[in-house]
Amino acid sequence: LPRDPRDVFTRGLALPRGSRRQRVMLRERTYELRGSEVRLLATVGAFRAVPQRDLEPTDARTRAGRDREIEHLRSSGLVETRPFGAGRSRTTLVTLTERGRDLLDAAQDRSLDDRQRFYAGFARRPEIAHDSHFHRAYERAAEKIRDSGGHVRRVVLDYELKGDYQRFLQERNRQRRDSDGRPDRTVDEVHEWALDHKLPYEDEHVQFPDVRIEYEDRDGRREIQDLEIVTPHYRGAHAAAKGRSGFQQYRSGGVRIGGRSGGRGR
Repeated sequence: LPRDPRDVFTRGLALPRGSRRQRVMLRERTYELRGSEVRLLATVGAFRAVPQRDLEPTDARTRAGRDREIEHLRSSGLVETRPFGAGRSRTTLVTLTERGRDLLDAAQDRSLDDRQRFYAGFARRPEIAHDSHFHRAYERAAEKIRDSGGHVRRVVLDYELKGDYQRFLQERNRQRRDSDGRPDRTVDEVHEWALDHKLPYEDEHVQFPDVRIEYEDRDGRREIQDLEIVTPHYRGAHAAAKGRSGFQQYRSGGVRIGGRSGGRGR
């Protein structure tokens, strides 16, 4: 089983895994990659944007090596970096380019029914500030899953869950020429969809976690753990609804502050 919480993101990827760089070709372009660089690409792609400091080991010597790897991937056109924040909180964010995502997608084993989805490009600025905490919260939760004898299969971001929901809402409209674009799903149908996807449903609204971890427990049962990143802008009805959702909540620094510790959700 994977020892590092980030190893799961390379599952099913037909890409180098060793310590020496090997040539990889995609659409008449050649890249030279080693296993640690593939893992870095997959980790960044799974969370869309990750602070560079969160990708660095604590050992100073290997941290310098990681910086060189990021620069190698950037010069190869596979990742993009951007300064973010201000003052003491200033950091550098790393995201995949379209070319980097295409490389991972092309290397995936299509027979897997729970393939990891990868993302490229920076989101809008308010979303970047929020999304940049996903990876750290995931690592805290994944360590606890591993310590209890389980192992992670993949992570699902709110982008993916909300995309599935919108396709469900618009499914009938895509088959109608006279559609006005408004979904015609009933309240009961939406409620049933939420139950099928193990998502809370309250006041005719589906609640979506920031990150969903799909994993197997020590007995091989498939489970999920939903994470919500709590930032200072959480106020009023929005904060109350998230509090009632049952999602495991983490402050923006990655510290758990509440919610259920695991299970299949509500």
